[in-house]
Amino acid sequence: MGAANKVPGVSGGIVAFVAGFYEEFIYSLQKINAKAFKLLISGRFKSFYRYINGPFLSLLIFGMLVSYFSISKLLDFFLEKKELYVWSAFFGMILGSIYYISKDFEHWNRKTIISGLIGLVVGISISFLSPAKENDNLFFIFLCGIISVSGMTLPGLSGSFILILLGNYVLLLVDSVNALYDTFAELLRGDFSFVENKTRIATLKILAVFTLGSATGLVSLSHLLSYVLKYYKHITTAVIIGFITGSLGVVWPWKKTIYKTDAIGNPLLDSNGKEIIVNYERYFPDLSISETWWAVFFIGIGIVVLLSLDWYGKNRKK
Repeated sequence: MGAANKVPGVSGGIVAFVAGFYEEFIYSLQKINAKAFKLLISGRFKSFYRYINGPFLSLLIFGMLVSYFSISKLLDFFLEKKELYVWSAFFGMILGSIYYISKDFEHWNRKTIISGLIGLVVGISISFLSPAKENDNLFFIFLCGIISVSGMTLPGLSGSFILILLGNYVLLLVDSVNALYDTFAELLRGDFSFVENKTRIATLKILAVFTLGSATGLVSLSHLLSYVLKYYKHITTAVIIGFITGSLGVVWPWKKTIYKTDAIGNPLLDSNGKEIIVNYERYFPDLSISETWWAVFFIGIGIVVLLSLDWYGKNRKK
């Protein structure tokens, strides 16, 4: 689930849904309420742990952290070396997500069709938006944290995909995570030199605020989601199907990055020394080269990953 939340376009909520623990996940999050805080403040730690379904949440969060950090370095490497194939796999995963969510949806009527079309239009519109500039304002980082957990609580909606549009995907899900990973590695070696590294400390502060925002969003969204799914389940599902379908353009594998340049064509850099992305120029692939067919192969791999989750969900109780 942590690995899925890391991948743009893929929802960790889908993993929970297919694996069969989605309802328990949402129910456990709902237990983090005023009563839970009263138990915690009064020092009744065992009662607090039992009340919030602590064993389940502890194992789930630990597993998410392990997968999240393990895939961070790997994803960073492949995005740099084989970007086309990575985006191809992402594209395939989203196609698989659309199939998984829509295959058993049998509630199409006037309201759900209109809702699906609205989601489709919004998704297409967002696909052609220019990614926002990277923003390290801590209040904005906190909001990004709240938004990013949508992929955990709402199957089909990718929080990391939204972070791409907000311009902070690399900062929050690559640079910050890698900074924490490197810090832990140095601490294990007895190296405390990072405390003098102002850039590292600033990045860790950003990660801390992002984590706080994520925790806030996780609890608040779980309560909101339970209400929406209870009273508007079919309409919500239709909107999600339309939105994801319309947003396929965001992860279209064959695209050229357009950078902001100066008068003589040299790329301009932001305050962190990174090239400023203006937009993406999408193009149809050249079918005469082997690279294109390898990309198609990885699209198939992405689809298979989601279909495998579907297969597991059907056979886990047998």
